[in-house]
Order: sequence, then C-alpha cells, then structure tokens
Amino acid sequence: MSPLILAYLALASALASGVLALGADRYPHLLRYGSSLLLGFCGLFAIFAGGWALIDETHSTDQLALGLPWLKWHLRLDPLSGFFFSIVGVLVLAVSLYAPGYLREFTQPGHRQALSVLGLFTGLFIFGMLLVLLADDAFVFMISWELMSVSSYFLVAYQHEHAANRRAAFLYLLMAHIGGLAILLGFGVLAGFGGSYTFDAMRATELSATWASIAFALAFFGFGMKAGMVPLHAWLPEAHPVAPSHISALMSGVMIKVAIYGLIRFTYDLVGDIQWQWGLVLLIVGATSTLLGVLYALLRNNLKRLLAYSSIENIGIIFCGLGLSMIFIGTGHTVLGVLGLMAALYHILSHALFKGLLFLGAGAIAHATHEYDLNNMGGLIRRMPQTAVFFLIGCLSISGLPALNGFVSEWLTFQTALQAPVLASGVLRSIIPVAAAVLALSAALAAACFVKVYGVAFLGMARSRHVARAREVDIGMRAGMGLLAVLCVVFGIFPST
Repeated sequence: MSPLILAYLALASALASGVLALGADRYPHLLRYGSSLLLGFCGLFAIFAGGWALIDETHSTDQLALGLPWLKWHLRLDPLSGFFFSIVGVLVLAVSLYAPGYLREFTQPGHRQALSVLGLFTGLFIFGMLLVLLADDAFVFMISWELMSVSSYFLVAYQHEHAANRRAAFLYLLMAHIGGLAILLGFGVLAGFGGSYTFDAMRATELSATWASIAFALAFFGFGMKAGMVPLHAWLPEAHPVAPSHISALMSGVMIKVAIYGLIRFTYDLVGDIQWQWGLVLLIVGATSTLLGVLYALLRNNLKRLLAYSSIENIGIIFCGLGLSMIFIGTGHTVLGVLGLMAALYHILSHALFKGLLFLGAGAIAHATHEYDLNNMGGLIRRMPQTAVFFLIGCLSISGLPALNGFVSEWLTFQTALQAPVLASGVLRSIIPVAAAVLALSAALAAACFVKVYGVAFLGMARSRHVARAREVDIGMRAGMGLLAVLCVVFGIFPST
C-alpha cells in the first residue's frame, strides 16, 4: 500500500461516479445517491492519499503503458501534489454530502436537461483535476488539463436554454484553450532543451535566463488565464455563476487552484532558477487583481456573480504571496521566500474552504428561495438559521477576521511583505509596501462587501414572497456546508496543524 494506490482509488471512484450517472435519466436516484456516494469515496481517498504524501514527505512514482506506444504515462505523488490532492478531496467530500439534496430539484419531471450529462461530466471533471495533480510528464498533464477544461465546459453549459449561459460557456472554452496552448508552448521550451517530455528531464535542464523567462511568461499567461487573474479574468464572472452551485463550488474552490498548482510546479520545480523580476510581475498583477476584484464584487447584487468576482480578489492575494516569494528567492533570501510560498499555499487552502462554503450557501439560498438577487432577499436568518450560521462563518473568514483561516493566510502575506527592508534594491523596497497597502485596502473593502451581503440577505425583513416562505434545506446540504465551516474555524484556531 502506498499513497499512490489511494490516489488511484480516488481516480477510479470519480470515473465510476460518472459512468454510474449514465443511467440517471431513467433512474434519477442513481445520480442523487449512487454517484454522490462514489464521489464521497473519491473525496476520502484523495484526502488520505494527499495527507499521507504530505505528512510522510514521500515521493511515489509510477509508469502506465497508456497512450502512445513509445510514451508511457508518468505519474507522481509528492508533498506538493499531495497538498492540492487533499484540498480537492475535501471539496469533493463536501459536495458529495450536499449534492443529493441540491439535485432533488433537477430530478423533477419538468426539468429539461439530461441528468446523465450532469453526472458524467462531474465525474470526468473531478477525474481530470486529480489527474493533473498526478501528472509527471507534459503529455499526461496536457491530456488531463484538457479533460478538466472540456468537461467543465459542459457543466457551465448545462442549463443551455439560456443564451447567456451558452455565451458564458463559449467564452470559457475559448479562453481555456488559448491558455492551454500557452502552457503547451511553455512545456515545449523545456522539452526542447531537455530532450524529453518527462518532468525529470525538464528538472535536469539548465536554461539561459532568456529562455527561462520565455518559458515562465508562457506558463504565467496560460495558468494565470485559468486562475482568473486580471486582465485575463473575463470568463470567470461569466462561467461560475451559471453553473449549478455545487459545480461552482468546485470550480472556484479547487479548479482555479489547480491552475495555481501548475504555475508553482512549473516555476519552482521544473524551471527552478527563479528570477526576482518574475516575482515583481506576479506582485503587481496580484495587487491589481486583488483591488479590482473586490471593487467589481462591491458593485454586484447577484450573489453568485459577486462571489465569482471575489475569487479574482483572492487569486490576487495568492499571486502576491507567490510574487513576494519569488522576489526574496531571486535575491538570495531563501527563508523569506519560503515564508511567502507558505502564505500563498495557506491562502489556497483558506480560499478553497471559505469560497466553497459560500458557493454552497448561495446554492442553498437559491434552492430554498429561487433567488440570487440580493435586493429580493432579507430575513433569511429566521427562515434558514443553520444556513445563516454557516454562511456567516464564510463571510467572516473571507473578510480576514481573526480566529478564522482567512486571517491566518492574509497575516502571513503581510508578514512576508514587512520583510522588504532586507532587500538591497530601493525600487523593490518601495514597491512592496505599496502592494501591501493595496492588500490592506482590499481586505477592508472585502469586509465591507460581505457585511453588505450578509446584512441584506439574512437580516431585516423579507423582500419577496419566495423568500418569506423559505424553509431550511435538508440535512445533507447542511452537512456539506457544516464540514467546510468547521474546517474554516479549525484552520483559523490551529493554523500550524
């Protein structure tokens, strides 16, 4: 037994959930209970596999005789991929608890879309994300990356009777493939000098500063587009709101983090020789994304669209942490660079938890009220008290308040920025405090944004008949939200765990 075996079981469970859902058009319970149960096993296997690799710091590798006869599939589970594997597992487990109740409405006789499509592509989407994390050569990485992108396209376009949904899905697919092409070219640079598509060969390649920067620029463009950074964010606020809410939680909670994983793997592991100029670019782009993302969110009244713009803000915070890390590593301050990387990784975990919780909460509100517009809500704390508590935890966490995980990751980012005086460059010593000030301003605006969200949606009086008649969602949906809410508190109080 090894963590890689558990990872294979997670992949098999995700694939089996999609296959089982093929019969959901005739037997809807196959999707609500059978596929959801298999996704629960997938989540558990992924958590244990990733946790094992992370805690024991093991590197498990394997080769599978798949694909082209002369090019085997190389797979690897190490602490970095194990960390992301566990995050995906947690969100999948929460969704598996949440989905049976949420999908009840989709099984009603008047529902137009095929349930088999939803179940099949959900399984393939999760399978693709997990396989990206296991890939140890560019061939497997790109196959799984495209599988993740194409399957999520069908999920975004699931309710295709609305023209806006079709446009959002097309924009998402177009930008996903443009980004995928850039990533492929980035791998091509490394493979051209290394002589092989395996990551081991790429790691052993020594590139000139010029070619390393070209490879980084291609990877940053491709992975950054998938992550939703400004100015390549146009698809994100269009695609995330139109997908079913449990899919939105997966896309915002973990899919865009898989893009961050790709950038970290490419830059820190495959290229290796990090230049401080790369970090400066990431820091500027990250600070811009953070500020613009939260400003866009403040102007929105559609709850899911507001949460989608908020994801752009949090991706910016992650990029700021990575940028600070690269600046310090590139200038010879390795320990401080590791601190910045820790801040970025912790915010990846934090954002996955609280944004997954908030999207599931938005889905619960829509399930009970058929409303996404904040102007039509109000008084839900009396109609849905448990959902109100879970949503409050998510709002407090995303606002970066103490004793919750969002505070810890943002505090680590600020602590990294405060180390700027050790740098010899006066330009860097000037830019980093400005970026930190932008982060502080964005944090205050985020708190104001979610005070508005919670106050308008849950406090006061109901503003529509549907909201006034709302009822608490079923226990499964509450369990999915409760799991993420508890983890937000646990990782806020015990961050070193």
